[in-house]
Amino acid sequence: MANRAFVVAGLLSLASAAMAQPVPVSLSGAPGAYTLLRDGKPYFVTGAGGTASPDLLKTVGGNSIRLWGADNIDKQLDDAHKLGLTVTVGIWLEHERHGFDYNNADQVAEQYEKAKAAILKYKDHPAVLMWGIGNEMEGEGDDAAIWSAINNIAAMAKQLDPNHPTMTVIAEMGGQGQKVKNIHRLCPAIDIIGINSYGGGPSVAERYKKFGGTKPYIITEFGPNGTWEVGRNDFGAPSELTSTQKASAFRNTYEKSVLAAKGTCLGSYAFLWGHKFEATATWFGMLLPDDTRLASADTMSELWTGKAPANRVPVIETFAFDGADRGAPGANVKVKLVASDPEKDAMTAEWVLLRETNQYETGGDFMATPEQLAKSVHDASTTGATITLPAQAGVYRIYVYLRDGKGGGATGTLPVLVK
Repeated sequence: MANRAFVVAGLLSLASAAMAQPVPVSLSGAPGAYTLLRDGKPYFVTGAGGTASPDLLKTVGGNSIRLWGADNIDKQLDDAHKLGLTVTVGIWLEHERHGFDYNNADQVAEQYEKAKAAILKYKDHPAVLMWGIGNEMEGEGDDAAIWSAINNIAAMAKQLDPNHPTMTVIAEMGGQGQKVKNIHRLCPAIDIIGINSYGGGPSVAERYKKFGGTKPYIITEFGPNGTWEVGRNDFGAPSELTSTQKASAFRNTYEKSVLAAKGTCLGSYAFLWGHKFEATATWFGMLLPDDTRLASADTMSELWTGKAPANRVPVIETFAFDGADRGAPGANVKVKLVASDPEKDAMTAEWVLLRETNQYETGGDFMATPEQLAKSVHDASTTGATITLPAQAGVYRIYVYLRDGKGGGATGTLPVLVK
């Protein structure tokens, strides 16, 4: 009995050791003709950023997940590996706008050690694809101390872990490409440049070439124009596209700056696989909180797999005020909705009124969801609703969430003024 237990324990130990073997990832080729290799085979990244349902990501054709940090990610890595997905593991680097000082040697050394600990902890996990060293920590891109800290961590990563490439992620490229130029000049240990681009997504490939980029890149965030890139109405609120309209932004960036740039572009991570409150509750998410798919998820699935989903999400054709977009406290405003489902599935509509945050340029920082004003919505259906305006003056936002009962949904929002 004891011998049998010993044998079983030994087998489990061997299995565990086998599971801990890294899958080597490398770059091959030359500028303009790069290929990412995983276990010796070409690997083009068809991914999304976020931790929502990896099963669904796999189902719709994704192959990789991007994480922004490495705190307590064991489960995400294990789940990804079971599904055959890879993970770009983020090594979070601090931002000076949050009080970090890249000219403070003690702070930089502490950050270096945290990065080292994360790399040592996860470097042998078979789901790891590469290290994402920092996210939008570069500011204007002209501080040599920041680039030095990034390069030192990347060099350390390459020394500790020769099996995975290094990438750093920047917010756009700088007006004259100074971020791209400085990475090439000051960060020789960075293998890949990750670029977060929203309104500029379709022109990334063209601009990257113009700025002299020769390292391969991955578009690490893309989607609809950000809140900082759109106009405001006369009471200061941005107009949000419907989820139906947002899908074209994903397509344009992917076709023009990912597929058309193979050899320089190694793939992409759409933003966001999940949901978050950033300026509004629906601006960036590709899914609803219950994992209902929106049009952006279906569009990416079609681009990844070459075929549309068997059951497509609802389509919003019109979402607008039927009359004024403002009123006195207690007044009623009406909203009209015209929507359809491609398979003629029966749709339901959830209507919500939230106070507007009036914070539209947070850099992705956490924002709490405002309180829902549930008693304000009346006569709600899939064709419209009446909203009784709250007693307190200010800006609010009306949301509609459509669902088809088959895993597909659509969203629209409208800002409304109480005065």
